[in-house]
Amino acid sequence: MSSLMDQLLAEFPLACLKPGLIVEGTITEIRPNEVVVDIGGKSEGIIPAAEFIDLGELNVGAKIEVFLEKLESKEGLPILSFDKAEQKKNWENILSKCQEGAIVPGRVKAKVKGGLIVNVGVDAFLPSSQIDVQQPKNLDQYVGQTYDFKVVKINLDRKNIIISRRELIEEQRRDKRQGLLSEIKSGDTRRGVVKNITDYGAFIDLDGLDGLLHITDMSWGRVSHPSEVVKQGEEISVIILDIDRDRERVSLGLKQLANNPWDKIENKYPVGARVQGKVVNLVPYGAFIEIEQGVEGLVHVTELSWTKRISKPSEVLKIGQEVDAVVLGIQKTEQKISLGIRQLDTNPWDMVRHNYPVGARVRGKVRNLTTYGAFIELEEGIDGMVHVSDMSWTRKITHPSEMLKKGDDVDAVVLDVDASQQRISLGVKQLSTDPWSEIEKYFKIGDIVNGKVAKVTNYGAFVELPNDIDGLVHISQISEDRVEKVKDIVQVGQEVSARVVKIDREERRIGLSMKAANYDADELAAEVAAYDRLRKDQELTSLGDLFDEAAK
Repeated sequence: MSSLMDQLLAEFPLACLKPGLIVEGTITEIRPNEVVVDIGGKSEGIIPAAEFIDLGELNVGAKIEVFLEKLESKEGLPILSFDKAEQKKNWENILSKCQEGAIVPGRVKAKVKGGLIVNVGVDAFLPSSQIDVQQPKNLDQYVGQTYDFKVVKINLDRKNIIISRRELIEEQRRDKRQGLLSEIKSGDTRRGVVKNITDYGAFIDLDGLDGLLHITDMSWGRVSHPSEVVKQGEEISVIILDIDRDRERVSLGLKQLANNPWDKIENKYPVGARVQGKVVNLVPYGAFIEIEQGVEGLVHVTELSWTKRISKPSEVLKIGQEVDAVVLGIQKTEQKISLGIRQLDTNPWDMVRHNYPVGARVRGKVRNLTTYGAFIELEEGIDGMVHVSDMSWTRKITHPSEMLKKGDDVDAVVLDVDASQQRISLGVKQLSTDPWSEIEKYFKIGDIVNGKVAKVTNYGAFVELPNDIDGLVHISQISEDRVEKVKDIVQVGQEVSARVVKIDREERRIGLSMKAANYDADELAAEVAAYDRLRKDQELTSLGDLFDEAAK
């Protein structure tokens, strides 16, 4: 009977309890991850250690109030919560202190979807967007930390509170920003944290005030992207360059903390000095060489080699390559240095006058043809040019392709040398005697000549004569009968006989007459006189003149 009564008395307190009540219990055991609490009855409840701020402050035998969530779990144990008991007890107390806009301390309990749960006496929700000025990626770093928070909203019906840490930070930053704006001045050096990096620079947090460090003010040297100089989150020293207090904008500088390498540039790199550097950029017109941080020189494509024909620097240089060069010129105000690489070697043009004296006979290969002449390669990098006017004594050449083609081996005579302009003038016709200088040896007035018709025009026909000389049979000299169209009487390639009726040494022209081929002396004299009376625009014309007219 006695044992039954003891059992009833032991179970009676638990039978009187209901879920949702706060009851007193006794700590019977403290384990690493949980606390065992006896609230009376046949079983003890277990509370997770995470619900207590510090297990070291608890003692076995101590009385604590707990919240009874359920009388029995599946294991037959009561489900208890110390945290919910505290929250239930504190809710009314919190409401008396915790008005919207109030500042309250709190401890971050856990990470949940969309934010954090913070214990401010009761559980409050901190959205991830309200944790900091910039929404953090890792929320785990805040769990267990204690901060001040601003109460944003209280929902009495649902018994929840929304809080913000960001608003407090922004208010603090605003106060700091106003204070900094009132005290800083241009030239000040400040410490700051790299807050954000863009393509054009980096924003530096000066403890509440953001300043822009533009890419051009990061280094005296070349910077392709700000991330090459600064890293997000890095603490750096900067100098205040400019302040716009109305717009709350500050311009910052980093390179200004170091000496400008261009200040005494002429002393460090005098003209003619040999320097070493690294290729940092290649452009169509040249290569930029960094000879020290913040100092770059340009090697123009024409200054890369005395002899090689380099169309773009990438043919001989690559980025990162270490090279030697010679200082050619300095423009300090524009921060420009002209460099040369070919000056490291002897200029082969210095020996051109010696190697190719005027009057010397040379041989080379046709490298290129232009409208005005042909370039002959005499040796690697040394070309001479034969102008079209120096290709033939007798023909007027309108394009060098009439006489030469690329790759031909050509003999020529040196006519002129201009080493300063790197020019050698050559002549092909000078290899032979000018037939017009002794034209009387070949042709006299009245001579009968035979030749092939080379060209037919509306005013006559050109006939190829010996010694590569052309003669013109005027339309009036083709036949005794009136000729309407030259092509009706003669055709290109036709062999004809004619008489020389005009020789003009100065104009280098010969006039022919087909109809006078069988004249006697008197008839020939009359014809010569008649030929001399031709209008000026019908005077003798060379085959080259004709080609010019045809081209037009």
